[in-house]
Amino acid sequence: MVLTALRDDALHALPDGYALRLSLPWIRSLPLGGLVEPEVRIDGRPAPATVVLGDRRIDPADLDAETVWWHIQDRVALHVTDAASPGIHEVSVSFGLEVPYLEGGTDGPLRLPFFFTRALDTETPTTGVSRDVGSPA
Repeated sequence: MVLTALRDDALHALPDGYALRLSLPWIRSLPLGGLVEPEVRIDGRPAPATVVLGDRRIDPADLDAETVWWHIQDRVALHVTDAASPGIHEVSVSFGLEVPYLEGGTDGPLRLPFFFTRALDTETPTTGVSRDVGSPA
C-alpha cells in the first residue's frame, strides 16, 4: 500500500497564492522537523512555499527548530506563492522525510525521498476530520 501526500482536496486557491495541504505518507507520526526540502511545482512551474503553523509562516529550512509533531491524520499546510487561479492544476511535490528512530547509516537518521504528482481541483470540498499541523485544537 502506498500512502499519498496529495489527497483530492489538497489544493485551494487563496488571494495571494495557494494552500497545499500534505498528508503524511508514512505509517507513524513524525516530528515536523523531519520534513526536509519540500519543493512544489504548479502546472510545471516552480512555486516557492512556506510552512503554515497556525498564524505563522515558516521557511522549510527552519523546521528543525519546531517542536510540533506531524500526526498521521493531520496535514502540513504549505502556502504557495504563485498567481492563483481556480480550477484544475497539475501539482507536483517532492520532499524528504527523516525518520529519527531509524538509522540511515553513519550520516544520521533514515531519510526517505518522496515525489507525488497529480491533477488537483481548487474547488474540491475539504473532507474528513484532519486538521493542519500547528493549528489550534
